[in-house]
Amino acid sequence: MASDTPQGESEKPPASTSDQWYLYLLECRRGTYIGITNNLAKRYQAHCEGKGARYTRANPPLALLGAQPFADRAAASRAEYQLKQKSPAQKRQWAAEWVHPKDTQATSV
Repeated sequence: MASDTPQGESEKPPASTSDQWYLYLLECRRGTYIGITNNLAKRYQAHCEGKGARYTRANPPLALLGAQPFADRAAASRAEYQLKQKSPAQKRQWAAEWVHPKDTQATSV
């Protein structure tokens, strides 16, 4: 089948940050919060502004501890479920292995 795309160029651009999903762990006032998003910086900002999840509205985030990228929402959701089953120490160990991306500008508040 012929393609309208010039030779050497792909039809679809490579996956960008907006195409990726992230599993993330927040340090909050009273505990931690785990979630998924396709825009880490925007979601973190929403949590900080009290526009995120009910838990983070009551327990504002203090820091983004870690974030792991995934190719799609389904994979991120499966990983979220698995991470939520772990002990607090195991969650922090996971976060130490997945320090948040520098380009998100999501840092301690």
